[in-house]
Amino acid sequence: MAAIQYYDVILKPVVTEKSMNAMAEKKYTFLVHPEANKSQIKEAVEKMFDGAKVKAVNTMKQDGKTKRRGMVYGKTAKTKKAIVTLTEDSKDIEIFAGL
Repeated sequence: MAAIQYYDVILKPVVTEKSMNAMAEKKYTFLVHPEANKSQIKEAVEKMFDGAKVKAVNTMKQDGKTKRRGMVYGKTAKTKKAIVTLTEDSKDIEIFAGL
């Protein structure tokens, strides 16, 4: 596979009640590319959002769920989530400001 660019790493933000409560502690949750590593995620957040300085990145992989349609079984796509913790002196990420 070709090298992953920083704008391909972050797919979309995860908007749940738990992730919204974590924003008070400067923790933001994103759905990321399944093959991205922690250093690529850190680079992508710092380049995409001005003034954001990443303190830590925690990742988790989720296997696809088994689904059935009639007699045919299949699996949904695998996903990867990243919880990005920002430093105390960094600016907040504005994408979550209106939520």
